[in-house]
Amino acid sequence: MRTLYRRFFVLGVFASLAVTASAAVPPVEKLLPDDTVAMVTTPDFSKARDTYHSAPQSQLWNDPAMNQFMAKLTESLIQPLEKDLGIKFEDYTNLLQGQITLAVTQNGWPAVADSKMGVLLLLDTRNQSGQLTKNLADLRKKWVESGKTLRTEKIRSLDFSVVTLSDKDVPKTIKKFSGPDTMTDTDDSATNAPKTELYIGQSESLLIVGTAAKPIEKVLVHLAGGEMPSLGDLAVYDANRLMLFRDSPLYGWVNTKSLLDLFSRKPATQDSDTPDPFAMLNPAKILSAIGLSSLRTVAFSVQVANEGSTVQVFGSMPEATRQGIFKVIPGPSKDSTPPPFVPADAVKFQRSRIDGKKAWDTLQKVLADVSPAAKGVITYMIDTANEAAKEKDPDFDLNKNLFGNLGDDIITYEKAPRGTSKAELQSPPSLFLLGSPNPDQVVAAFKYVLLLTNPQGGAPKDREFLGHKIYSAGMPGAAAAFGPSGSAGAGPQTLNYAAGSGYVAFSTDASMIEEYLRSSDSQQKALRETSGLTDAIAKAGGPSASMLGYENQAETTRAMFESLRTSAPTPDRAPNTTGMILGMSGMPSAGLPKDWLDYSLLPPFDKISKYFGISVYTVSSTPDGVLFKMYAPVPVGLRK
Repeated sequence: MRTLYRRFFVLGVFASLAVTASAAVPPVEKLLPDDTVAMVTTPDFSKARDTYHSAPQSQLWNDPAMNQFMAKLTESLIQPLEKDLGIKFEDYTNLLQGQITLAVTQNGWPAVADSKMGVLLLLDTRNQSGQLTKNLADLRKKWVESGKTLRTEKIRSLDFSVVTLSDKDVPKTIKKFSGPDTMTDTDDSATNAPKTELYIGQSESLLIVGTAAKPIEKVLVHLAGGEMPSLGDLAVYDANRLMLFRDSPLYGWVNTKSLLDLFSRKPATQDSDTPDPFAMLNPAKILSAIGLSSLRTVAFSVQVANEGSTVQVFGSMPEATRQGIFKVIPGPSKDSTPPPFVPADAVKFQRSRIDGKKAWDTLQKVLADVSPAAKGVITYMIDTANEAAKEKDPDFDLNKNLFGNLGDDIITYEKAPRGTSKAELQSPPSLFLLGSPNPDQVVAAFKYVLLLTNPQGGAPKDREFLGHKIYSAGMPGAAAAFGPSGSAGAGPQTLNYAAGSGYVAFSTDASMIEEYLRSSDSQQKALRETSGLTDAIAKAGGPSASMLGYENQAETTRAMFESLRTSAPTPDRAPNTTGMILGMSGMPSAGLPKDWLDYSLLPPFDKISKYFGISVYTVSSTPDGVLFKMYAPVPVGLRK
């Protein structure tokens, strides 16, 4: 995986040196070969750039309030990178005009000896073919002057420059981003650095960069109108194209079945008669048991309109072929909207209609298929819990009392952090609700699960609250299991739980349990009454889905933004919360060196809050697969 990442990176950096993009370039489905296993494309970069500039994310970075922060980023990152590469980015970006495609092809791997998957980068410069020719000539001259070994190879009568590159050719500025292990540049590391051959050439307005000659040859055949199978000839691709890709400025596709078959293939050198000591870990067996082997393709698309943006991800998995967990996940389509008791100040909400009992039965079967030993451990733990319980109740059966009472409604919601400390940001108030036809019986059985997972914790304590009993127990993993995402590692906490109104409520914050139990008598505004939410749900797939989620991005971002702005980070790396901000524009943030970003230069959040709104997503099961759909309406402050 890391080697493939390096190839992608090297392609991107060195293509940027040459791109500056006569005859119309065919659409991606007619350009790429039929052994393409993954691709992402922008059919019209000029149009996509205009769309992006009007998006809230782009407007955020161009807001005058962000000038100081962006100036520091330019000074610390952009300018040093331009110096490393010997270019000015502004001299090149306007020359990106047409299709931009990044693809991975099978290229004979693994059947052909010494073959590797091929990576292709295709950039259409349209009426800038003359400038492209000049840039490629300048690039060849720079490489020769720097002492690089360069050769010329013909592919279908076109000259391609072939240069060998390695990690040591990565600009020093980018090495800081990649991590300390890439910063060494000793003679020994240079000698042993992984090497990649890049083929770089031009066909009229199209820049072609690849790691192997064969995939490039297939592209050239398609450019010339020759007869050779293309990506569009694959029925599995064409079905996704018709469903998702029309008028999309950005979309991608993965031939998942082909990839899974390739990576789970038994090595040709392995004797089939020789016992395999790792048979239990056989990838094909695990994938089949889980159900991933029935996944054929994964495709995504982005759609942008004046009212908002839509992202769709579709996993092609015909209903008749589904196995393992995908027989119960994502579940049937039912009302997934926020119930009346979910308060309006919830900043995150998710509701899933998975059948809990079927999911538990399926999970046990998957474990038995993957590892009988693991299934034996689960059986042992259940038997142990039953033995302990039967001392007081001879008829007790954990499978019946607990798992047999699981319903088909799982709800989680979260409120904004109460402060900006690390602990408060990691563990905002949250509630986990498990639907059940008999919640009191689930609560009674749950204490035996607690005794199994934390024998030293003792029996849960209980107290009366409005006619209900709230139970509390010390649980080392409570935050990770029943707290919000990102709360793992927050330390030992107390798990509180209670039965009420058809659910069992769990939380590490006792006040959230109390609020839920009094919700039937409360006059507080409900989340479902939030302005614009009903319309957003309709555009995200509708109220009847297998799963529905909501996020108030303005409030989930506020506390993290203010924490970054007012507290200088102390680690050598920027905190992960930076991704909440930089990720809004698609900019990478994980692992950024701290000297690239001066958080004290960020403006108060209220000055840029208008760029953040709400988002809604659904997950639905169709006869052909599983569809994730997210809709983010234009924030109220930006509507015209």
